[in-house]
Parts: sequence; structure tokens; C-alpha cells
Amino acid sequence: MAKKKKKRRLLWIILILLLLVILLGWVAMNKGKNKNKGIEVEVEQVDKKTIKETVSASGRIFPEKEVKISSDVSGEIIELYVMEGDSVKAGQLLAKIDPETYVSAVQRGEAMVSGAKSQMAMSKSQKEANLAQKEQIQSQLKNAQRILDRNKKLKEEGIISDADYENALATVENLEANLRASDANIRSAEQSIKSSEFNVESSEASLKEMKTSLSRTVIKAPVSGIVSSLSVEQGERVVGTIQMTGTEMMRIANLNTMEVQVDVSENDIIRVELGDEVDIEVDAYLDKIFKGSVTEIANSASNLGGATAALNTDQVTNFIVKIRMDQNSYSDLVSGEAKYPFRPGMSASVDIYTAEMKDALSIPIQSVTARENDNDDESESNKSDDEQEFREVVFVYEADTVRMVDVKTGIQDDEFIQVTDGLTADSEIVIAPYSAIANKLKDGSKVYLKEDKKKDSKKEVAENN
Repeated sequence: MAKKKKKRRLLWIILILLLLVILLGWVAMNKGKNKNKGIEVEVEQVDKKTIKETVSASGRIFPEKEVKISSDVSGEIIELYVMEGDSVKAGQLLAKIDPETYVSAVQRGEAMVSGAKSQMAMSKSQKEANLAQKEQIQSQLKNAQRILDRNKKLKEEGIISDADYENALATVENLEANLRASDANIRSAEQSIKSSEFNVESSEASLKEMKTSLSRTVIKAPVSGIVSSLSVEQGERVVGTIQMTGTEMMRIANLNTMEVQVDVSENDIIRVELGDEVDIEVDAYLDKIFKGSVTEIANSASNLGGATAALNTDQVTNFIVKIRMDQNSYSDLVSGEAKYPFRPGMSASVDIYTAEMKDALSIPIQSVTARENDNDDESESNKSDDEQEFREVVFVYEADTVRMVDVKTGIQDDEFIQVTDGLTADSEIVIAPYSAIANKLKDGSKVYLKEDKKKDSKKEVAENN
């Protein structure tokens, strides 16, 4: 009995060893066959598709219209009437700054105006006095002139002495001198009046400026909207002047119209145009795509920090693109208290559709590769004078080999690229593996189809027949 068990075990061992030898031989034979057949590839027929070229970018959501409210005067905030998130209307009172200093300044300005006006009144009175004095001198001069004329006749008749005549002449000359002095006094009074008028205008302008500063201690909303940001508290001091921007107190935004601001690289910005349609994804709302359109494209790069930075070409140059969000695309999110679903600063990513081509002859992106130009290659009949270092090629499947074909490409999306020249709709091209397309395959390389692809190919041929 023990001998029979021993023989049976030995028989099983021999049988297992034979099976292993057969299996190893079959694997080696298949491996040899595949090796002889060439490189394993997957192929696909060229097809016509609609391709939408996109530019992807990321950025943040902001209100399309947001007003920064800063203080034009310095002082302590004694009243603050709003909180962040409050809805306000244009002209509504927002805050008050301590006006005491500015009230005193206005009172001082009013006193200066009164003083200037008083000085001008005195100058005018002085002119009136000088005019009256002139009239008096003119009257005296006329009387003296008549006496002189009479004395002149009396002297010729020998009635009066020379001394009496000369006294009359001296009186006339003195009065004429007094008249000239009076004219000079009048001109001086007129200049004084003009100077007083200038002083009045200057003091009134200063008073107006002081009243303006006083009025700006009351902060009112310039536009209607939502207080999207509040940077101060009651009791804080703010700094500001009429000439320069002061402390930012708050921001009022119109949250009904939101926009996404994104950075687009210099390589892509030339393809973006006003009005381009946009798909928007907001991190806060997963699996939802919102719609929008390009409304503004920056003319200057956003990351130029100065002359040195402008000359540095190592860093990526970006341009800001603004995209208005379509309210209809998020109307389902607006309900009840959630009237404004988006908050300033939310992260978002966008796909800007820059071009669309319908019925474009298309192939998978990974099927296109680059090869160095060969000056002795006779197939390069379409070379331009400005030869490129590389050319785009695909591999067309023909029986058990591939043919390398130069192609010209157009727009592309995430999966497919348009072929404008080099292929026809009935061409069958290699689409995988990418390592073979990029490095291994050459013109005339021997290939064989991947098994599942071969079955699918046979099935399609049977269906067509």
C-alpha cells in the first residue's frame, strides 16, 4: 500500500513538471512571436469633431463695482452707523469724525473774512475822502485862478504891486500841487481797495475749504450697495487730507454683479478676446459650472514691479483678465437670505473658449510628436525658407508597419487637436503607447496591434461588411 502511494506521488510530480515545461515553452514562443512582430501599438481612425480651444486660468471673485471709502480729514471716529454686510443707499450716513477742530477753523475763517471785508470798507472810505478833498482843492484852484487873472490886469494897470501879483500866482501853484497829490492819494486808495478785494477772496476761499473739511467729517455713502468690508471701529483715529488718500474705512460693493479676475500668461493672452465665453468653477460650489464672458483685458502685465523687474525675463509674465459672471447661471443659488451666493475673495478657475472649429479633422493630442528636421529627407517638400528645428509628425498604420507623415495642426482642446494638412478622414494612426510614438517608432517600423484593439478592428470590419 505504501509503495502504491509513493508511485502515485511520483507520477503527480512528473505530470506537474511536464505541464510547467509546456507552459514555459508556450510563453517563450509567444514572446518570440511578438518580438518578431515588432512594437505593440494602438490605432484609431481619423475623425471629424467639434474642437473648442480653451485658455485655462485661476483667480478670485470680486464685485464688478466696489468703492473704497477713505477719510479726507483726520480725527477720531465718534459715530459708526453701519456694520459689515449692511445694505446702504447712496447718501446714507455712514460715520462721523470729531468736528470740533474743524468748527473752530471755520469760525476763524469767518473772522478772517470779516476782517478782510472791514479793511476793504476802510479803503473805500479813504478813497471817498480823497475824492472829496480833490473836489475841494479843485474849487479853491478855480477861485485862485480867477484872483490871479484879475490881479494880472490890475498889475498891468499899475493898481497893485508886483508882490501882490506874485502872492496870487504862488497860491495857484500850491493848489495845483495839492491837486496832483490828491490824485496820487486817490490812485493809492484804489490800489488799496484792489488789495482788500484780493484779501477778501483769499479769506473766503480759505473759509470755503474749511467748511468743506468740516462737511467731510460726516461720511456718506457715494453709491448704493453692500458694506463688503469694514476696516475701522468707533473710537479709532483716521488720517486724511483733501490732496491725498486717507485711511480706508470701508468698501461698498454691488454684489448683484460679480466678476472673476484671473492671471493669464503672455503666451495665452494673445488668443483671448473681449466677449469670449467662459466656464467658471468656484471652489465653494463643487460640481457646478457657471457661465461668464470676458469684459476686460489688461494692456500691461500685472507683475511688473519696476524697471528692474520689467527687464527680467526669467519670471512668468501675466495679464489680468476680468470675466463677468452670468447671473442666470447661478439663479438657482439665490433664495431667501442667500441673496448673494458669492463673496469677494472666493477662489475660482476658468476655461476661456478662445476658438471653435466644427467638423474639424481631429486626432488625439498624444498621437502627435516632434522629430528633428533632416535636410537630406526628401519627404520634406513643404519646408519654408525659415526652417524650423523640429517638425510635427504622426504615424499612419499600414498593415504591419507605420509610415511617418508630416502634419500641420490647428486649434486643440484637452483631448484632440485639429489637423489642417497631411491626413485624410480614412487614415488610421497610432495613438498609443506614447513612449513608442515619442521615441521608438520610425518611418517603416514594424508594429502589431494590441489584442483588444485588434478584436475591435475585426468587429468593425465585420459590421461594415
